[in-house]
Amino acid sequence: MNANLQNAKSNLAYNEINFNRQQQLYKVGAISKADFDVATNQFNAARAQVNSVSAQLSTARKNLSLTNIYSPIDGTVLNRNVSEGQKATFTVDAFPDETFNGSVSEVRLQPTVSSNVVNYTTIINADNSSLKLKPGMTANITIYTQVLKNVMKIPVAATSFRPDSLVMKKYKVGSPFANGKGKRKGSGPKKEKSGMENKSEAAGVWVIGKDSIITRKRIRTGMNNDTEIQVISGLDRNDNIFTGYKNLSKKPSGNAAKSPFMPQRRDGGSGGGNRGGGGGPR
Repeated sequence: MNANLQNAKSNLAYNEINFNRQQQLYKVGAISKADFDVATNQFNAARAQVNSVSAQLSTARKNLSLTNIYSPIDGTVLNRNVSEGQKATFTVDAFPDETFNGSVSEVRLQPTVSSNVVNYTTIINADNSSLKLKPGMTANITIYTQVLKNVMKIPVAATSFRPDSLVMKKYKVGSPFANGKGKRKGSGPKKEKSGMENKSEAAGVWVIGKDSIITRKRIRTGMNNDTEIQVISGLDRNDNIFTGYKNLSKKPSGNAAKSPFMPQRRDGGSGGGNRGGGGGPR
C-alpha cells in the first residue's frame, strides 16, 4: 500500500509539471484550448488518485491497529509442516553422485494447480560457488522437517510382516509377545500419547530366536518416513527381526506352458501340436 501511494505521488508530480508548462503555452497562444484541457484533466485525476490511495492506506493502518490474532482452541503446537529455514539437500541429473546442501528461505503463498494438485513455489538458498547449478535444472529435493540423532530404526515392512505356511515349515512359533506385555485383541496398532511427548504408536515385529523359534515382540514406534520407522522401546539392538522373505523357485522346464502366439511343431517329435496315440501327426 505504501508503494502504491509513492507511485501515485510520483505521477501527480509529473502531471503538475506538465500542467504548468501547458498553462504557460496556452496563455501565449502556443497551444489550443483542447490541449490545455487535457493537461488540466490529467493533473486533477492524478491529485484524486493520491487522495484515494492515502485514504486506503489510512484505513489499512486503522484495521491493523484493531487486529488481534487468537487461536481457536487452547493447546500446544506439536509440529509444523512448513517452516522457513529448514535444511534441504538435493541432486541434479547432471551430477548424480553429488549432493548439494541448502536451506528453505521462502515459501510463496501463490499456489499453482497442475493435474488437480496444488503446488507452492519454495525458494532454497544454496552455495553455487562452483557454478555447477544452472537455471532450469531438474532437481530431486529432500527437505528435513525433523531430525533425530542416535535412534534405533527398522524397516517399515517389519511391522506388517506376518508368518505364513512357508515360514512355518522352517520356523516354530513361540509365545504371542516375547517381551511380557501380554496379548491384546485386534491386529491394528494402538495409538498412545503421554503428556507433551511426541506421538507414538504400538506395533509388533517377529524376532528370530534360538532353535529356529520366532516370537512376536510388542514395540513402541515414533517417526516414520514410509521407508524406515523409529523404535522407541521394545527391541534390543541384537534382535534379528523378520522383514520378509523371497520364494525362490526353479527355472521352468521344457514342458512349461507355451505362448499361444508361438508356432507349433508339426513333425513327429514330442512337442505340442501332435494328436492321437500313434506318434505321427494327423
